[in-house]
Amino acid sequence: MTHAASTPSNSDAPQHFPVVVVGAGPAGLTVGNILRAASVDCLVLETETREFIEQRPRAGVIEEWAVRGLEKRGLARNLLDRAELHTACEFRFDGERYRFHYGEMTGSHHFVYPQPLLVTDLVREYADVRGGEIRFGVRDVEVHDIDTDRPSVSYTCPETGEQRVVHGDFVAGCDGARGVTRASLPPERVRVARHDYGVGWLALLAEAPPSADCVLFGCHENGFAGQMPRSPEVTRYYLQCPPGDDPENWPHERVWAELQQRLGAAGVPPLTEGRLIEKRVLDMHDYVVEPMVHGRLHLAGDAAHLVAPIAAKGMNLALHDAFLLGDALVAHLTMGDDSGLAGYAEACLRRVWDYQEFSQWLSEVYHGTAAGDPFRAGTTLARLRRLFTSPAAAAAFAERYLGTATRY
Repeated sequence: MTHAASTPSNSDAPQHFPVVVVGAGPAGLTVGNILRAASVDCLVLETETREFIEQRPRAGVIEEWAVRGLEKRGLARNLLDRAELHTACEFRFDGERYRFHYGEMTGSHHFVYPQPLLVTDLVREYADVRGGEIRFGVRDVEVHDIDTDRPSVSYTCPETGEQRVVHGDFVAGCDGARGVTRASLPPERVRVARHDYGVGWLALLAEAPPSADCVLFGCHENGFAGQMPRSPEVTRYYLQCPPGDDPENWPHERVWAELQQRLGAAGVPPLTEGRLIEKRVLDMHDYVVEPMVHGRLHLAGDAAHLVAPIAAKGMNLALHDAFLLGDALVAHLTMGDDSGLAGYAEACLRRVWDYQEFSQWLSEVYHGTAAGDPFRAGTTLARLRRLFTSPAAAAAFAERYLGTATRY
């Protein structure tokens, strides 16, 4: 892979778009939709097929401010019609259940809308309604000349096998944690702040209805367990496990036995079990890439920062970046206003670091009781009890859980 070097010569005559977006996830498609709404031409490049990105299982919890941002930009019609609203979560520890009514406390709520449905909405709006150009299945993507006023992106066309080059005024790097945009930068220009939690989560999708009407957090001496409703027929579960564990170590019977134990509480029926249709191990870690802007390349979403699913913040951060970047590019390209681009990285990173800190705090709540350290277990239980005995502690948690504590 080249490091923002010169444009390759063995290509077709290059096209030009004001913005080239690399990656068709929530961040890239939101940026593209914002640009098209302002009649700014752009090109989205995606290595996967349209069918794949519309079915890829990912997050489902969207904070209310993020939904309002989508709604403001005409991108939330299906979401508002179909999403579930959640106003409470439930902690289970010491054999008891504790309902946390953050909706009553704050007047705010979460939306539960699986990411594949949001991506389907966004790609349809971008490509089919707003007339945006998108090329799926591209290979060998590389970025070039980002330190000039004429950056470019090269790729191999999946139909012809030919290398093509697209010039742009800006490149939006929205291609995720393993994408090429961040990887194309020389290491000496990037600082990656990384935190490893030292735990793994077995991520599961079960063909079973949720066993409660809200998110469940089980803080147990065997390890954390979580239930995140996705639909009336499918439920996301998590089980703490050793990092790097093999999913094959978790057959159906073991999975459900641990879920039943870790999420069990007095007076609640057993979980409704079902066939496991996904089973993979996630090693819990975070990173933040600084700077997020390199010449004419602007990183967004997981290309710039990864927050572990501990606090369900990843898609929300991607949307926050996309709102700021899309609006800033429109202001620059249509009005010559550079203030949004100049402040883009700083505004993004304030929310990123707030969410990273909350994820770190919440990790201790989830995992402290299983640390094998009686002192950590005791302080973790004290922290949990405080949520249900101190109005100040409850209000602080609700603000951070909902994302309303961070207003920019």
